[in-house]
Amino acid sequence: MGTLALEINNLCSNDYATLGLDLKKDSLGKPQILSLLSSLLERSVQQNERILETSQTKDVITIFHGLRAPSLSIEQYVDRIFKYSCCSPSCFVIAYIYMDRFIQRTDLCLTSLNIHRLLITSVMVAAKFMDDAFFNNAYYARVGGVSTAELNKLEMKFLFSLDFRLHVSVHTFRKYCSTFKKEGAGGLVERPIQGCGIKGSWTNEDGSNCAQSTAR
Repeated sequence: MGTLALEINNLCSNDYATLGLDLKKDSLGKPQILSLLSSLLERSVQQNERILETSQTKDVITIFHGLRAPSLSIEQYVDRIFKYSCCSPSCFVIAYIYMDRFIQRTDLCLTSLNIHRLLITSVMVAAKFMDDAFFNNAYYARVGGVSTAELNKLEMKFLFSLDFRLHVSVHTFRKYCSTFKKEGAGGLVERPIQGCGIKGSWTNEDGSNCAQSTAR
């Protein structure tokens, strides 16, 4: 378990309790972070697909793209990952941070064709970094509905794109938690996650500051 995980476990905050980050892996309840993450990602996908359609811009196909959108919704997929991976709720915050970093570095446009593969990859990487115990790639591949060989390739692409920089400061973690808390309170998160790489689509004053860019 990394330093961040230890510090998170020692934090007693209403924000963390509200998001369900204090729930143990074997708890029966569903952490609110799952619904909030799903909501943010769903809105990002809808916004990005509207941008692609209205700007008549073709999406750049990547290794994370499928031929068609999966039948499971984003929320159903997130719930499935949580149910079968048994990872800590905090992994879903870390996964969101990783996704934001990845998209900023690659200019990938988050759509219904790539969100599921990005999710299973980012959560798996987060669990490996955060949790003491985690399943192997073959198990995560079954959970995510992809082959082990494909997930291995997705993981390598993801890690190299992040330059293997997986550390997340407690300060950054708290900023992202504030974003989720705002989502839960019905506040408008204007730019849930990086959009499409289309110039002028979103404001990004400081691309190096992932927490600010997501929470803005």
